Amino acid sequence: MARGMSGIVDLFIELLEPLGPVRPRKMFGGTGLYVDDVMFALEAGEVIYLKVADRNRPDFEAAGSAPFSYEGRDGQNVIMSYWYLPEHLLDEPDELLVWARKALEIARSSKTKARARKKKKK
Repeated sequence: MARGMSGIVDLFIELLEPLGPVRPRKMFGGTGLYVDDVMFALEAGEVIYLKVADRNRPDFEAAGSAPFSYEGRDGQNVIMSYWYLPEHLLDEPDELLVWARKALEIARSSKTKARARKKKKK
C-alpha cells in the first residue's frame, strides 16, 4: 500500500488493475484516484466515489447510492458529480470494472469538454 493511503484505496487500486495503473493523489483530506491524467474516483472517509453523469446515474440511483457532498465555505451544501460505490461491487470485481470503466469514460469526456471551453474563452 502507498504510504499514507487507506486500506480501501489499496483494495480499490488492486481490483482495478485491468484498467491500467491507478494512481492515488492525496487531496483535501481524501484521495483522488487517477488513470493517466484523469481523476475518475475519489476516497473520502474510507468511502470510494465514482464519477457520475446522466449515462450512469440511473445505475447508482437503482443501487441506492447518493452523491458526495460537503459544506462549502459559505455554509451551503456542495454536491459533487461523484457518487458512492455500492459496497457489493467490491465483492464482484468484474462488475466493478464495468462501473469503473464508465466512470473513467465520463471523466475523460468531461476533461475534454473542459479543455474545449477553455480554448473558446481565449
